[in-house]
Amino acid sequence: MPATGPARPVAPPFTPTRPSRADARRNYDRLVAAADELFDEQGTDVPLDDVVRRAGLGSGTLYRHFPNRDALMAAVFWERIEVLCQEAESLLAEPESTQAFTAWLRKLIRLTMRRGLAAALAAGQRSTVSEVFLNQCHLALEGASTPLLARAQADGGIRPDLRADDLLTFAHTIASAAQRAPDGERHADQLLELLLEGLRTRAESSPS
Repeated sequence: MPATGPARPVAPPFTPTRPSRADARRNYDRLVAAADELFDEQGTDVPLDDVVRRAGLGSGTLYRHFPNRDALMAAVFWERIEVLCQEAESLLAEPESTQAFTAWLRKLIRLTMRRGLAAALAAGQRSTVSEVFLNQCHLALEGASTPLLARAQADGGIRPDLRADDLLTFAHTIASAAQRAPDGERHADQLLELLLEGLRTRAESSPS
């Protein structure tokens, strides 16, 4: 069946605006990319001077774009959300709807496993980052999930009573369990396969 792509996510409040001028936009992107790497490597409390050095820029440039750590964390997290939403749109072009749905759910779990940033945003609520921001991120992911789920359900591959909001709950649960395992990604894949056994319809699960 023809699939309607998800609406482009709208950046929530508290997200720094990406500059329109080319040179400023390049600097913004370099800072976000550097922070993304360092947050994964060292956690969200990494010194901002390290972000500046990794980006090859100066402190003044950092604070022109991001007045504080919360603003930088919000920009990095929203960038991850946008990338994942774009990947969901690309997966709608895949001919096998259940495989596309499974690939999306795996990507969603991988994002959720990168919990340092999300947890810091949720726990902080310190200045510019608020519950509104995280709710908007949730809605963006839910919106990206809906067309992939609906297509797999319409094709008879996934049980019809599943909701897009359920996927975010499942992703959170699997990611939380996998983070406690020595081989997190492998454990996440095992848990995902067990989940999919329950989500597939009988026809999809039965051997041909």
